[in-house]
Parts: sequence; C-alpha cells; structure tokens
Amino acid sequence: MDIVLLVLGFIFMLIGILGSFLPVLPGPPISWIGLLLLYMTKAISMNWTFLGITLAIALLVFALDYIIPAMGTKKFGGTKAGVIGTTIGLVVALIFPILGPFGIIIWPFIGALVGELLNKADKKTATKAAFGSFLGFLTGTFIKFLVAIVYLGLFISLAWEHKEALFPYFN
Repeated sequence: MDIVLLVLGFIFMLIGILGSFLPVLPGPPISWIGLLLLYMTKAISMNWTFLGITLAIALLVFALDYIIPAMGTKKFGGTKAGVIGTTIGLVVALIFPILGPFGIIIWPFIGALVGELLNKADKKTATKAAFGSFLGFLTGTFIKFLVAIVYLGLFISLAWEHKEALFPYFN
C-alpha cells in the first residue's frame, strides 16, 4: 500500500505542477495532496505541523492567484474583460501550441488586449491594461509554479530519506 500511496502522491505532484499553468487546476493544493499521501504511508510518521504549514501556504497561494491578476489589471487601468481575455489566451496557448514555448507568454497578452479592445477601450488604454493583466497573470503563475516545485522537492527529499522503509524489498 505504501508504494501505491507513493506513486499516487508523485502523480499529484506532477498534476500540481501542471496546475500552476492550467487555470482549471489549483496547482499548490493538488501538490499538497501529494505530500499528504506521502505522509499517509507507514514509512513516514505523520507531522501535522509540517502538513498544516504547507496547507496554509498552498491555500494562501491559491487565494493570491485570484487577487494578483486583478490587482495588476486594476493598477494598469484594466477591466474584468482583460482578465478573461488573459485566461482565454492561456487556454489557446495550451491547446494550440503554435508558437511553442513562447505561446504561453504571447497568447495571454493577446487575449488580454483583445478583451480590453472588445470592452471598448482605446488602443493605448487597452495595451496598458493588457500589460497589467498579463503581468499579474505571470506573477501568479510564477508563484504557483515555485510552490509546486518546492513541494515536489520536499516530496522527493522525504521519499529518499525514508527509501529503506518505503522499499524494504530492495535492500
């Protein structure tokens, strides 16, 4: 059962990293579930303090993911249409990777710009608001990705530290 929990936890870690970029998946909370699954093994004793702190961080980052883009958009004079456009641009970049790795940067900006233009903003205001929305999106994504990667590092470190107990047949 420990191996199943370990593999499931690792899968949740990978999904959590993907969730850092996909707006439909809450990356850090999913990564936290991976940590929880690792602690549910018999090999690793439960550390409620560690799990509580990492859960609080995951939930804080999850909440900030909604606040930061809105702050960026508002600071640069944007509207909700810009934020929606950014999200649509991200989905387009993920579904149609036309511009390769640069698409994840370019399409959200284009989406924010189109969203602002459709919201009756002039080109200068729309560009400024799109930049703010895009900057907020990038900041939120970077923070989510960073937390998910740190959680993956903690997961691997804990699993490696307890490898003899997790894999008793390989000793």
